[in-house]
Amino acid sequence: MIGLLIVACEIGFWLFILMGLTLRYVFRQKKWGAFFLICTPILDLVLLAATYMDLRQGAMASVIHGLAAVYIGVSLAFGHQMVKWADARFAYRFAGGPKPKGKPKYGKERSVYEMVGWARHLAAWVIGAGLLFGLTYLIQAPERTESLMQLANVWGMVLAIDFLISISYVIWPKKHPQNMAG
Repeated sequence: MIGLLIVACEIGFWLFILMGLTLRYVFRQKKWGAFFLICTPILDLVLLAATYMDLRQGAMASVIHGLAAVYIGVSLAFGHQMVKWADARFAYRFAGGPKPKGKPKYGKERSVYEMVGWARHLAAWVIGAGLLFGLTYLIQAPERTESLMQLANVWGMVLAIDFLISISYVIWPKKHPQNMAG
């Protein structure tokens, strides 16, 4: 059930964004558009409550329960950025806004971009791992919640690998092809 709820929340997230941006730019209903955009975090609360209730009622914690915490962490850390990304494209397409910029490809701008992305990943991990630890504490049944701690550890390793990749752009910034001749 939790797996389906995660999928439903992801679909709901993008539907709320699509409705909010469509109302804002196509129908010129800024207040209603803002309402739907503000509703996206409600999905996180629904998912967290459902996960807690499922575990509290005796379910054995699985990776799916852990993915609920991962989803919430990523949603909170990256959600605003995803909304801004979609908003820029809607503004360009439907409201004559400027053409959205892609991610920087070279030099200091790319280094900063990568490190900001890693910082968001760190924030997602802190939130998600905090939820995993919190659920484990609230449930008070380590034999049923062991997989949650394992997921936090694996995610921590992924975060460390992401850091190594991101910091490599700082140590060895990619040079613009025009600046390489010489």
